[in-house]
Amino acid sequence: MMREGESVARCTVARLMKDMGLRGVIRGKPVKTTVSDRAAPCPLDRVNRQFRAPKPNALWLSDFTYVATWSGFVYVAFVIDAFARRIVGWRASRTAHATFVLDALEQALHARRPSRSDGLVHHSDRGVQYVSIRYTERLAAAGVLPSVGSVGDSYDNALAETINGLYKAEVIHRCGPWRNFEAVEFATLEWVDWFNNRRLLEPIGNIPPAEAEQRWWDEQEQAAIAA
Repeated sequence: MMREGESVARCTVARLMKDMGLRGVIRGKPVKTTVSDRAAPCPLDRVNRQFRAPKPNALWLSDFTYVATWSGFVYVAFVIDAFARRIVGWRASRTAHATFVLDALEQALHARRPSRSDGLVHHSDRGVQYVSIRYTERLAAAGVLPSVGSVGDSYDNALAETINGLYKAEVIHRCGPWRNFEAVEFATLEWVDWFNNRRLLEPIGNIPPAEAEQRWWDEQEQAAIAA
C-alpha cells in the first residue's frame, strides 16, 4: 500500500490477515497448529495416554494437520475411533477456524450415531479449536465426555499424531507437490477410504480397521445368539 501512497497501520494488516485466516512466515519456525488458550475452561485428561478401547464408540481421538500447496495452506482434521484406528470423520479447510474441526466431529457423529450409554470419550489436544464453546457444547449435546491432554505434549495425543504421520507419509509427501485445496481434499477422500477398508494395520492384527470392527460386531451377535 505504501507504493500507492497509502499508509496502513500494522495492527490493521494483522487484523485483516486474522479475519482471512492468513499467517505470515516466520523464518526458521514451522507452522504451529496447536494454539492453546490458557484462559479458556479446559476438561480433564480422561485418557492418560491409554489409547486402547474395548469396543467401537468408546474412545475417539481428534487432531488436525496442515498441507502446503501452491495456493496456500490447507488444514485437514481427523476424528479416529481408537478401537480399530478407523477414521470416522474428517474435513479439509482453507483456514484453521474452529468450524472446520466441528464439521469433522459432525461427520463422525452422523456416521457412528453413538448413544449416551456407550460412555464415549472424545480426546484432543488443548488447541483453541477443540476447547471452543461451540465444540464443547456439541460434545455435551451428543452425550460425549470431553478429554484434553496437556499443553505442548504430543504424547498426550499420540495415536492421533500417528494417524497424521501416516497421512503425511502415504499421501502428502509421496504425491506432492500440491496445486490447490481441491487436489488435497480429493486425495484425502481417496486415502481415508483406502485406509479404513484396505490398509493392513499391524497393531490390530494386520487387517483393515473396517474389518476389525466388523469382526467385533459379529462376535457380539454370536454371543447374543448363544445366550
